[in-house]
Amino acid sequence: MTTYTLAKEFYASRGIDTEAALQSVAEIPLSIHCWQGDDVAGFENAGTLGGGLAVTGGYPGRARTADELRADLEQAFALIPGPKRLGLHALYAETNGKKIPRDEQTAEHYANWIAWAKASKIALDHNPSFFAHPNASSGLMLTHPDPAIRNFWIRHGQGSRRIAAAFTKQLGVTAVNNVWTPDGMKDTPFDRAGPRARLLDSLDQIFAEKLPVLDAVESKLFGVGCESYTAGSHEFYTGYAVSRQILLCLDAGHFHPTETLTDKITALLPFVPGILLHLSRGVRWDSDHVTAFSDDMLATVEQSINCPNPERVHFSLDYFDASINRVAAWVIGGRNVRKAMLAALLQPRASLAKAEAAFDYTTRLALQEEAKIYPLLPVWDEACRRAATPADGQWLPIIKNYEKTTLNR
Repeated sequence: MTTYTLAKEFYASRGIDTEAALQSVAEIPLSIHCWQGDDVAGFENAGTLGGGLAVTGGYPGRARTADELRADLEQAFALIPGPKRLGLHALYAETNGKKIPRDEQTAEHYANWIAWAKASKIALDHNPSFFAHPNASSGLMLTHPDPAIRNFWIRHGQGSRRIAAAFTKQLGVTAVNNVWTPDGMKDTPFDRAGPRARLLDSLDQIFAEKLPVLDAVESKLFGVGCESYTAGSHEFYTGYAVSRQILLCLDAGHFHPTETLTDKITALLPFVPGILLHLSRGVRWDSDHVTAFSDDMLATVEQSINCPNPERVHFSLDYFDASINRVAAWVIGGRNVRKAMLAALLQPRASLAKAEAAFDYTTRLALQEEAKIYPLLPVWDEACRRAATPADGQWLPIIKNYEKTTLNR
């Protein structure tokens, strides 16, 4: 008798169908972010990173070309079970050595990515890059008082949506296009309303064209160089997403350290078409550590899986750590999110709902606590086996060998 068979019987004794959970988790896509593989360097080399972003560490093996990055992604994808998508920032356009202004990018500059995605049978998502550019040196982009600079970034945002629409058309899966801009100020501003009025107008121009994409906007509390004021705050983008009926992106590291995403999901879903989750791990500030199998992340995924119409919640990773093996960072974070999905599906949901409906909060708490040590691992190993993916304890030697044979070169 296998450990999975024993676990299956254990869960069945508590009214939980492991087969249904395995089928469900195998159908939920996870968008992997390309920028972990090269420390958000991209291929444009137009300017310093900036925008409140900082990558620390110097572990060997950073991808230097698109081909190297794709090879690293393929290695990571092979070790993460379940359907994958890839999130691309505009920094990762391939222009064959030509200097293409960012506001003139088109889908042709992503031809290699599209061909690779088709061959890999994955979907692509896109993000405009409102940072790492000479026109971002002031820290103001879509809020800039100079119309020439502001219009440059508006055109970039418009072009990004057209690129995402091309992804949708050529790959047959609707692309997510997520807008995040770090516009803000280091010290206390006199005028808080003016930049937000310009941001509102800029966004309306960016989203004016009807395109087959899932648009999202992403807030941030603060970043390095904009500690005192961020125009695109949570309140601003919540109002914008509700009024314009687009997706709201919740990034796990973009809130006060005492906040979590758990309660925000079901509070917002009645008012927006969907939620885009950026799953990372903030440590004291938005440090974008690798997603851990933590209580906070488990609770966030649980609320997403158990909410009405869970297909309205879109899962993605967003972090960058240059202090460890970059491919392993993808794998650790991706596998942790997958485990959290499975753990949520293996909760005694019917029993919890019944106890709560009967105001039997004693039973609810007892079940919640007991479920924390249910035998998840054998079911997770079975999920990996069915996805032809190494189980825990088996994938790390593959990464170590890849580091020795490929990354260290």
